[in-house]
Amino acid sequence: MTIAKENKEFINSLIEYYISESESYREIAEEFRPEIESVQDTAFGIITGCVYSGFLQAYQNQQQTASLEDIKEFNEMIKQKAPEIKKAISSQRKTDHQSNDKTE
Repeated sequence: MTIAKENKEFINSLIEYYISESESYREIAEEFRPEIESVQDTAFGIITGCVYSGFLQAYQNQQQTASLEDIKEFNEMIKQKAPEIKKAISSQRKTDHQSNDKTE
């Protein structure tokens, strides 16, 4: 079984939402300094974890269980969007640095 069209659309909308909110997740990750080595990687992990949680919740709401094939397909969807997610996280960081440079 592969991911149903409606669930794919839902997952894609979740990914887009978290991309648009990437600044918030980067700020959350920054709170874990110095315990973490990479704010960007931590923010990426938080975002993908939130999307994965939404993916599982969608199945639970439908009284279904995600199969191994569904999870693999989900992982592929995340891999395809990974550059866009990382770009959103890192571009916000650049904007913050530019703002800080202007105020100093």
